[in-house]
Amino acid sequence: MNIEDIRKYCLSLSGTEEDYPFGEDTLVFKVAGKIFALASLDSIPLQINLKCDPETAIELREMYEAVIPGYHMNKKHWNTVILDGTIKVKELKEWIKNSYNLVVNGLSKSAKKKLTK
Repeated sequence: MNIEDIRKYCLSLSGTEEDYPFGEDTLVFKVAGKIFALASLDSIPLQINLKCDPETAIELREMYEAVIPGYHMNKKHWNTVILDGTIKVKELKEWIKNSYNLVVNGLSKSAKKKLTK
């Protein structure tokens, strides 16, 4: 996946907004104001940070060389995925959706209700 594919997929998730709060080199995707994905635009290969359940985060790091503890993030809850071609598109989309769902599940009932409208 390239950055445009990632952008389109992230924006297809209900209530997602994109932003550049950390400068023009970091594209951030948020739902209800909460970050679920960050893409480092100046990294070659492209890298994306995704929220992850702590146990799953460790499992993914052990299974894939391209998955490392989240760069500049809480390493218990975030992974950095290096898009070097070793991660299948289907898996990456699942990880993005999982990151999104982790954030949505932590929202208040009223914030969740706004997403379904």
